[in-house]
Amino acid sequence: MEPLLEELGERVITVRGRLVLATGEEPAAWAQNVWTAPRWLEAASIGQAVRALTALQRNWRGHALPESGHQRRQALMEAALPHVGSRPLRFGEAAPTAPLGAFTLWEHDLLLASPSTTSPFADGEAHFEENRTEPPGRAYLKLWEAFTLDGRRPQPGELCVDLGASPGGWTWVLAGLGARVFSLDKAELAPQVGCLPNVNHCLGSGFGLDLRHVGRVDWLFSDMICYPERLLQVVRQWIEARACAHVVCTLKFQAETDHAVSRAFAAIPGGRLLHLSCNKHELTFIWHEADTV
Repeated sequence: MEPLLEELGERVITVRGRLVLATGEEPAAWAQNVWTAPRWLEAASIGQAVRALTALQRNWRGHALPESGHQRRQALMEAALPHVGSRPLRFGEAAPTAPLGAFTLWEHDLLLASPSTTSPFADGEAHFEENRTEPPGRAYLKLWEAFTLDGRRPQPGELCVDLGASPGGWTWVLAGLGARVFSLDKAELAPQVGCLPNVNHCLGSGFGLDLRHVGRVDWLFSDMICYPERLLQVVRQWIEARACAHVVCTLKFQAETDHAVSRAFAAIPGGRLLHLSCNKHELTFIWHEADTV
């Protein structure tokens, strides 16, 4: 929450739990979900609230404000609205395409509602049917979520470079898609990843590649632990050298959030920053060469 409040600065009107009211329409990278068309609706009764919401659109999910004391009343409103399924996704399934509105019972008789949001998932939280046996750790979920939200992913046979890959969660995802993966880290990959036939792992620094000797690849990935400013230099080098067509990387911040570096990433033509539900004190940067045209 603190990084979002810092990013918004004087735009913040008020904060209730995880819900932040702010002015302006400028993008907020740290916002997991943005209510893009908010309005106040009278809710003198549960029936009135349901009619007001369904007059705007069909699909709604509520955001509870525990400190409001109106959780029970809001739950009754949600129960009276048309059902919206929320089963965990299998990776590879597309994100929901139907508009999903969000609302909260701000006061006993007052709703704050938005028929449109920036995320297809309630509260911006994507849930997947997890694989708890094959990948090393849970970092793979960040890549699953990024691909699902973005709608683009490596195709079979495409060449991917995974910087700082160990223990191999992202490499495992890429190999499972049928891509050819060149992974680089000072440590070995987990055995079940390193033995995959389309994975070639090299021991070394993720910053040590000489682009003059690499040639052009399809995708550049990085989930390595490093200062975001240093990662920015690497990403700029790859993009400016036209050494890749796509980039997905994680900005991992230390105790303080470097908003200047975040803005620098966001300013790269063809790129965007996301705060995934699987991110911690991190942002995910996605760039496509085709989007720069």
